[in-house]
Amino acid sequence: MLLYDIAISLYDLAAYVLFPFSRKPRKMVKGHWVVYDILRQQRESDADYVWFHAASLGEFEQGRPLIEEIRRRHPDKRILLTFFSPSGYEVRKHYDGADIVCYLPFDKPRNVRKFLDLARPSMAFFIKYEFWKNYLDELRRRGIPAYSVSSVFRKDQVFFKWYGTLYRKVLQDFTRLYVQNELSKRYLAKIGVDRVTIVGDTRFDRVLDIMRQAKELPLLESFKGNAPVIVAGSSWQPDEDLLIEYFNTHPGFKLIIAPHVIDELHLVEIINKLRRPYVRYTKANARKAADADCLLVDCYGLLSSIYRYGEIAYVGGGFGAGIHNILEAAVYGMPVIFGPKYQKFVEARELIEARGAFPVTDYASLSGLLDRLRSDGPFLQSSGETARRYVHGHAGATLRVLEDIGL
Repeated sequence: MLLYDIAISLYDLAAYVLFPFSRKPRKMVKGHWVVYDILRQQRESDADYVWFHAASLGEFEQGRPLIEEIRRRHPDKRILLTFFSPSGYEVRKHYDGADIVCYLPFDKPRNVRKFLDLARPSMAFFIKYEFWKNYLDELRRRGIPAYSVSSVFRKDQVFFKWYGTLYRKVLQDFTRLYVQNELSKRYLAKIGVDRVTIVGDTRFDRVLDIMRQAKELPLLESFKGNAPVIVAGSSWQPDEDLLIEYFNTHPGFKLIIAPHVIDELHLVEIINKLRRPYVRYTKANARKAADADCLLVDCYGLLSSIYRYGEIAYVGGGFGAGIHNILEAAVYGMPVIFGPKYQKFVEARELIEARGAFPVTDYASLSGLLDRLRSDGPFLQSSGETARRYVHGHAGATLRVLEDIGL
């Protein structure tokens, strides 16, 4: 795997080259500088550490139910949590569910040996798409169990290509792979990987936890009143253009917009398109919220609780790289709408087939769908109930993983 090691070294070099010019590489490099000091200073010498690695924030949320269930069942164990991306580490570096949080050093043999010599985990969990060859090779050599959790495999991945022989060997390093679906297991069986168990996706457990812990937001209650509400979560400009055009010309409902990117320029762009009364969340009080038809959420951390105040959800990203988390909305029992780029997401495809979610491609398709959802009560209710049942029916992956491992 010489080419792999060269690629990792080039990535490492690129981070240093970009250090003076870009905030993300700068944060990553600075984080890597202190990893070993963090481990030396914070690791309890006689404690049993379970290591979780997540690429970024989304993978962390996927692994979080496992972390918290292990802590609940085994308070004597310690949790080491590592991230690859600054977008995960910077948000969760103070997460109180872990005893140590740090970056994962680049997957070079010297880094791997030094990291594992200091961390000394008793087992390791890699969430979804994390396949670091040198770490996995070294864990196997040291006899440390390594598990892949909530992983999904597709035929277009390198493991299944004619040139993927060397990459396939990485999968053999795992003690067991806990995959989301039968198709993943079949693909792995074709290349001789048989230590595989279908457990589902731990994200379902996570969104149920989030729903149970959702905050009551008095400002949202004032805004909603008795009006039906559409919640646009993690929206981007193409999503907002469609929704705002419909909102401006269809009174009788209220709109909450929680953009994926919150900066003043983008917020002003949204405001300039609105033709009905609006208020920004951070500048609202109960009276202003009640008088507004659109609530613009100009802060982070509230979206999962905001969904509970809606009758219909629109989840953004489907006109760009791909949709954001639709399960956070579906768990509340409402139909979910999104743009056309959803094919990589199993839950989106399955919810569409079940008639609990609906893709749109342009204003005409959005307008027609919203008209029907708003005028046909039984259709709105049945599609929302389908979405709710789908999430509840797919929960339980966390317990299946831990019971299989014996934790």
